[in-house]
Amino acid sequence: MGMSSFIIYPAIDIRGGKCVRLVQGDYNQETVYNDNPLEVAKSWESQGGSFIHLVDLDGAKAGHPVNDEIIGSIASSVNVPVQVGGGLRTLADVERLLGLGVSRVIIGTAAIEDRAFTEEVLGRYGDKVAIGIDARNGYVATRGWLETSEVQAEVLAKELAAKGAETFIFTDISRDGMMQGPNVEAIVALAKASGRSVIASGGVTRLEDLLALSAHREDGVGGAIVGKALYTGHIDLAEAVQRIG
Repeated sequence: MGMSSFIIYPAIDIRGGKCVRLVQGDYNQETVYNDNPLEVAKSWESQGGSFIHLVDLDGAKAGHPVNDEIIGSIASSVNVPVQVGGGLRTLADVERLLGLGVSRVIIGTAAIEDRAFTEEVLGRYGDKVAIGIDARNGYVATRGWLETSEVQAEVLAKELAAKGAETFIFTDISRDGMMQGPNVEAIVALAKASGRSVIASGGVTRLEDLLALSAHREDGVGGAIVGKALYTGHIDLAEAVQRIG
């Protein structure tokens, strides 16, 4: 099927209306990078970002989207697609965000805890949905990483692929925000097990990490979400986009 694409997703984590980053999902370890997430989104687009990744951190904590206004303004102000995660638990929430111009919604914890909801969303909007799988040692973690389930990530991915999931976002929790590099083996294994596209999240700290992941695009590794490393300057987005093409 020829060369598969590999997309770099610059991440914008929104909390209290600002662009922030948390260390390992810890709400007490926060760094504010910019008071205006829309400016940040436009900046990433101007540097060659072809798909923006938004996380509604307030929404993730509340269990329903909170920063709709900012998300809508970003989706309508940039010319590239936007994907959004954080607290999506109802069909109404999903439909509302898609109605704001969001191209893809991310279903996370709810995917494990409410399978009926997840299957309904996949049935209706399969290609507009990414399933966020956060794993610790191969097992799925839920509730903002506070709990680890008895479900194996690869088993969950296979089951949801059968229900219409086209895209997975895989986070190896032990590496997120710790600047250690992504767990390439686990990401490739998930892509092969599910037969679907897997976006790597967490642990991307250097251009070499992106090159290592993009080397597996034919295995189904469809991209990587990059957050902290872009804000600290460890990765230059324009350079990375040029190198990976």
